[in-house]
Amino acid sequence: PAAGAAVMASAIVSVGLHLAGHETLSRIAPAIGCAAWLALAAEFAVRLLRERERWVADAGTPGALTAVAATTVLGTRFSALGRQTLAEALLALSALLWPLLLVLVRRHWRRRMPGGVFLCCVATQGLAVLGATLAAAESAAWLAHTALVLFWLGLVLYGVAFFRFDLRQVLEGAGDQWIAGGALAISALAGSKLIAADSARLYLWNDDDHGVLRAVTVALLMLDLAWYAVLLTAEVLRPRPRYDVRRWATVFPMGMTAAATLAVSAAVDLPWLRTPGEVLLWVAVAAWLAVAAWAAGAARTALRSTGRR
Repeated sequence: PAAGAAVMASAIVSVGLHLAGHETLSRIAPAIGCAAWLALAAEFAVRLLRERERWVADAGTPGALTAVAATTVLGTRFSALGRQTLAEALLALSALLWPLLLVLVRRHWRRRMPGGVFLCCVATQGLAVLGATLAAAESAAWLAHTALVLFWLGLVLYGVAFFRFDLRQVLEGAGDQWIAGGALAISALAGSKLIAADSARLYLWNDDDHGVLRAVTVALLMLDLAWYAVLLTAEVLRPRPRYDVRRWATVFPMGMTAAATLAVSAAVDLPWLRTPGEVLLWVAVAAWLAVAAWAAGAARTALRSTGRR
């Protein structure tokens, strides 16, 4: 299930490049993400039909929620490309999977969990992001109000997950500890999308609602940037040079932080945030390329090892 983070990373880097105005580059990453999503969806279906016990075992792990998160982030990118029908289909699919996987994962929660525990928040906020994006595109007020409920629920789930998170993972984690910050980043992105969805035609929020949304969104972004600094410092102090598939769960929060910074800059009219957002975006692109090369090298080594047997 952790491989779903690769789809999330590719899709959010594409969203970030789109927000920064690099449209040509932004169209490359989702093609890779789509191919990975289709492969994972096929395996998901095959295991459900042929290996039910293994499917249930995998569905109970926090990484299973990457199925929802990856689908929503990919849907958000398709909406930006004008493919609203496809984005709506992905929203419907993720909305069907979300309660089922959330319940299965919740049953297996324990104390001192790795960073994947925050995927309950990420998946929920992913629905909020895609719902708010489609609400703006389709002028659907009910979608925006539903997304607002999911936004607040996601924040509650973050608090619950934080008390299950093993803080030692900051220094010892294999990559998914970054989701602790990435969950705040996608929450800030959801807040910015809710703010941006408002218009004279829809009139979603009054002045008080707008003020609360703005304050919470900016606070979430600041907390995310603080987590980013802590996690980056921990990587320098305690390097972990071995490849692990959970390194994709490092790239996703990096890309999400960049996308959230750019989106919040536009939504709440803070133009000075755009420059750090673009810097963080290119850091995320470099991280994506590095992990992709790392993964390709690991796959090549594995194939050679298999060929010798």
